[in-house]
Amino acid sequence: MYCICKKHVELAIDKFVDEFEDAPDVVDLKETHFANWDPPVKCELCEEPAVFLVV
Repeated sequence: MYCICKKHVELAIDKFVDEFEDAPDVVDLKETHFANWDPPVKCELCEEPAVFLVV
């Protein structure tokens, strides 16, 4: 699972496929709310705001 900015979507998808050998789901964090989890504010790969969740 990766919380990433717009710039790093492709890299996160590639990493997910390499690790799990399956296509991920990409969730827009601005349109989705989680009951028991708050996503990180910043991208895991840089300091930009996290916009997508790759799972």
